[in-house]
Amino acid sequence: MTPRSNPTRTMPRAEERHAPAEVEAEIRRRAYELYERRGRVGGHDLDDWLQAEAEVLERKFEAAGA
Repeated sequence: MTPRSNPTRTMPRAEERHAPAEVEAEIRRRAYELYERRGRVGGHDLDDWLQAEAEVLERKFEAAGA
């Protein structure tokens, strides 16, 4: 059955259509915010990235489930 002939099929929500590059850019921005909040002290780049990734993905999953 094609998508056109299936009337119950819906388009993905906007939250589900984010390109990986957009999500990565959002994680990058958030990681930089965390770096700045710490006073731009180096050596925590992986920690910042993992925290930012968790926060961004959690928001995306919550929005998709809402």
